[in-house]
Amino acid sequence: MTRKTVRIAMNGVTGRMGYRQHLVRSVLAIREQGGLDLGDGTGTVLWPEPVLVGRRERALKDLAARHGLSEWSTDLDAVLADDTIDIYFDAQVTSAREEALRKAVAAGKHVYTEKPTATGLAAALELARLARDAGIKHGVVQDKIFLPGLLKLKRLIDGGFFGEILSVRGEFGYWVFEGDWQSAQRPSWNYRAEDGGGIVVDMFPHWEYVLHELFGRVTTVQSHVTTHIPQRWDEQGKPYAATADDAAYGIFQLEGGAVAQINSSWAVRVNRDELVEFQVDGTHGSAVAGLRNCRVQHRSTTPKPVWNPDLPVTHSFRDQWQEVPDNDTFDNGFKAQWELFLRHVALDEPYTWDLLAGARGVQLAELGLKSAAEGRRYDVPELSL
Repeated sequence: MTRKTVRIAMNGVTGRMGYRQHLVRSVLAIREQGGLDLGDGTGTVLWPEPVLVGRRERALKDLAARHGLSEWSTDLDAVLADDTIDIYFDAQVTSAREEALRKAVAAGKHVYTEKPTATGLAAALELARLARDAGIKHGVVQDKIFLPGLLKLKRLIDGGFFGEILSVRGEFGYWVFEGDWQSAQRPSWNYRAEDGGGIVVDMFPHWEYVLHELFGRVTTVQSHVTTHIPQRWDEQGKPYAATADDAAYGIFQLEGGAVAQINSSWAVRVNRDELVEFQVDGTHGSAVAGLRNCRVQHRSTTPKPVWNPDLPVTHSFRDQWQEVPDNDTFDNGFKAQWELFLRHVALDEPYTWDLLAGARGVQLAELGLKSAAEGRRYDVPELSL
């Protein structure tokens, strides 16, 4: 067996997502399993070697010590100038991401990044062009299509379970505490537009790739956006004005004719089985998929409800659905996509979730905000470089 090291500059790993999902549950998890077996017939195992990058020296030093890592730096330019660094990964706040990605591309590094890739469509497209012209590999995190619930949903679609798909209804969100009498579960910058916050720029890129990958390209968008909680308290307990949207209600027309409605809110209390659920209705059957689970109801077993408000309901509608079995072993979604990107870098295997795909998410968020501001529906043009 041959072990081939790939050195990854990981920027933003002191944040919640960068640390938990990307460092611990992805890169370090790959190391814990003995590396990534490339399966190319040579017995080569890819060994990811993270170099932690960020602004807070103490936090980086503590993280490195906690996980037995030897390399960390607060000097991004110096890290990118290191010829031994193969990949640059970015999980910083959105407002800092574009400049760092530009530097990484200019340094000739392969790039893998969280989304949104930039604060506007023009910049997101420019990043994709720069990466193409530089001849580097590039990928954008699109984790939700690797979740067990949506993988089961994809299996149903591929198997023709739904017949003609008519509609998709999505519900996402939970109550994020304001930060006064209970600490907030999300960082305060998420609620300041001037810092790149807002639920539209955060979640519409997710909805774009979920809809695009499973049901078809989004062709129109109409949205209503609001800030339900106008004042919150930051990490130091100081009140601040919430200038970014914390809820968005979107209607998306899809290529092929289906319509999707997705509600996204950080000001909603959960009355569903999972924090995100998608109900898909088709001529032959329906399904409700969440993060891990998926339930179905085929037309042959669909009951015949009758509207009668004078009588109490004597049965459970939820009990009339059937659970879709796992039939497979599902790995962490972030880790699964990391492995695909590493194989793309090492073996040049096909990979579609690139910076152009990331630009589509930025485009949908930008048009969603424009739709809400102007009270009209917008076409979503197909992007190309």
